[in-house]
Amino acid sequence: MLRIRLQRIGKKKAPVYRMIVSEREKDTQAGTLETLGKYNPVLKDKVIDLNVERIKHWISMGAQPSNTVHNLLVNAGILSGEKAKAITITKRRRGKLDEKKAADEEAKSAAAASEEVAQQDVPENEDESQQPVESAPEEAPSTQEESPEEEAAPAEQGQQTGEEKTGV
Repeated sequence: MLRIRLQRIGKKKAPVYRMIVSEREKDTQAGTLETLGKYNPVLKDKVIDLNVERIKHWISMGAQPSNTVHNLLVNAGILSGEKAKAITITKRRRGKLDEKKAADEEAKSAAAASEEVAQQDVPENEDESQQPVESAPEEAPSTQEESPEEEAAPAEQGQQTGEEKTGV
């Protein structure tokens, strides 16, 4: 089966592609039947130089474009229809995305519920909201210093361990 696809020919970090026709099972660097155009995605204009006659010829002969080439041809107006999905998401990644989406929805619903509760707690009478609330006087934290006996005790222990080490 023939496939119209892209062959990378650019430098490192500067890709340029050829649109080629080749066997589906062959590597893109292997033998190609025909070069149909060039695509440079790096430039702002995203240069697409295509041989429209030959592309239509190969498609009429049964060659199928890859998903990326199909999307490029739809953008160029050569093919009509919807774009194809060029990227597939694995089941594992899909599961992680679904979990994240569910967690976000739970967080939003919890935030909405707490907001409703907060709105219900707001007093309806303006007189009640203007009255000062009496509070108990705050106690100052106690700052007690250690007694000199407690300070001396650790120092004596350090001296004893030093004597034990020296063997005196």
